[in-house]
Amino acid sequence: MNNVKFLLFDWGDTLMVDYPDCCGAMVTWDVVSPMPEVTETLPEIAKHFPCAVASNAVESNAELMKRAFRRIQIDNYFSLFITSKELGAVKPERDFFERIANTLHLETTQMCMIGNDYNKDIVGAKNVGMKTVLVTRQDGDYPAADYVISSFGGIISVLGISA
Repeated sequence: MNNVKFLLFDWGDTLMVDYPDCCGAMVTWDVVSPMPEVTETLPEIAKHFPCAVASNAVESNAELMKRAFRRIQIDNYFSLFITSKELGAVKPERDFFERIANTLHLETTQMCMIGNDYNKDIVGAKNVGMKTVLVTRQDGDYPAADYVISSFGGIISVLGISA
């Protein structure tokens, strides 16, 4: 992951479980849960890379999203929470990723998008020159993904972090 200076993470089903039967802003749900290996892995990642959450959240804005993260005590690992509501663009549109890069004063080539949705997270990010990591247990062909991992903990080796 040479040249990567900043990590972007998708929210639902990448960092936190997106329960299909729940509606409204996630912060108001009775139960909010991290995806497997997230709470163990994020502290190590955050020692080496600044991180942000970039979501197409429909029901939440950045503040509500941050409050949902606070409920499971992982909000402090992210320097930025941003949703399509703030950006005025949605994944996989180029504007979504380019506006985040501009906000961070980085080139898109200095960023890596980590997500579970191949078309929205990975293809969109790759189209603007970002490195990409797809987190999925689904077999398939994912040519736009630089890396495909089956669990969140696999990001440690992808990023070249040694514990």
